[in-house]
Amino acid sequence: MGLDELLHPFDRLLSAVVTPAVVRAVDAGDSPQGLWSELVASGYLDLLVPESAGGAGVSLADAYPLLALLGRYVVPLPVGETMIARALLAEACLPAPGGPLLLLAPRQTDSGWWQAGVPMGSLARHALVDDGERLRLVELDSVSLESAGLHASQSANVRWNTIPTASAELARPASGLGAAAALLRAVSISGAAGRILDFSLDYARERVQFGKPIGRQQAIQQQLALLAEQVLMARFAASMGCRAGIDQGVLAIAVAKQVTSAAVPAIAAIAHAVHGALGITAEFDLQLYTRRLHEWRVANGSETYWARMVGEARLASDVATSTDFVRRRITVPVGSLPPGEMEVP
Repeated sequence: MGLDELLHPFDRLLSAVVTPAVVRAVDAGDSPQGLWSELVASGYLDLLVPESAGGAGVSLADAYPLLALLGRYVVPLPVGETMIARALLAEACLPAPGGPLLLLAPRQTDSGWWQAGVPMGSLARHALVDDGERLRLVELDSVSLESAGLHASQSANVRWNTIPTASAELARPASGLGAAAALLRAVSISGAAGRILDFSLDYARERVQFGKPIGRQQAIQQQLALLAEQVLMARFAASMGCRAGIDQGVLAIAVAKQVTSAAVPAIAAIAHAVHGALGITAEFDLQLYTRRLHEWRVANGSETYWARMVGEARLASDVATSTDFVRRRITVPVGSLPPGEMEVP
């Protein structure tokens, strides 16, 4: 089965079931069970599960365009996390629990284990937890979940007094679940950014001022060009992170998250500037995207966190030049990217 045979039906499914009204309802606290049932019935939750285990057997690299759609439609459930968790469980010959799954990499402190600002953290009842050595499949029913305090958000702070009790344990990917979750945030940012660019282009064509569309004004054209540049850069970085993978690609993932997170302020600011006062209203869909961009920017490490990791790796490397370091340790050959990888969604 070709990728297009999976991509286009998934796009149609999400456009039908993840409407702005559904997103707003989940943001307001309504149950997402109906949406979840549609996603379960579609079979896409097993996208990354090997064919031998009953899944589609799509690699993470090839799955990038599909995962980016989750950001493009701001799907209000941890679908990407569930896809990766199901794949890891299947590879360990373990059954996946029903319902959404989170990927957690909590920090240990004097008061226990905790992770702040987990996107959609209040919407799952199970998680794969990275303790630094192994992955633990844990139930979240008895875990302390605190609201992250963000407006219209289901993000949560997760806290345990002791290391969480596991119903099963499995091998940890080399990059860890913190990097895997950061990669999903980068992919989501790139997908949502593409939709924001579409919104901005459409508005610039339709909004008439002084007798002509504002998109004909040189200042607006310049801002839209800058926006497109940021979107393309985010998409390329996120796709490179997926190409590297979660087994050995921690530096490529670090770059993906750093680049996409750093692009968020410019993307959101330009989009709101183009839309003017209309863009910040609750009734307009743009805010559904820009609010999440800012949330995803800091989740699983901001651009500063991941830039520090790359910088420390460079200083510890014996590679002669930074250009060679990037070529050898970070980038993936362009020829190995999927067809159409450079197209802005």
